[in-house]
Amino acid sequence: MKKSVTINWTLRESARAKITVMVKRILNKHGYPPDLQEEAAKTVPAQAESLCAEWV
Repeated sequence: MKKSVTINWTLRESARAKITVMVKRILNKHGYPPDLQEEAAKTVPAQAESLCAEWV
């Protein structure tokens, strides 16, 4: 996910959508339960926003 972060990714809807899709694909790949994926796909980018100051 760190490699996919761009400048202002938290503000651009297209960048956020790309990261959400990436998260869903990773969850599918590792067998995450489908009924919990939507919530996780919202949680992971939110957590990344709080950590992104350290990444850039």
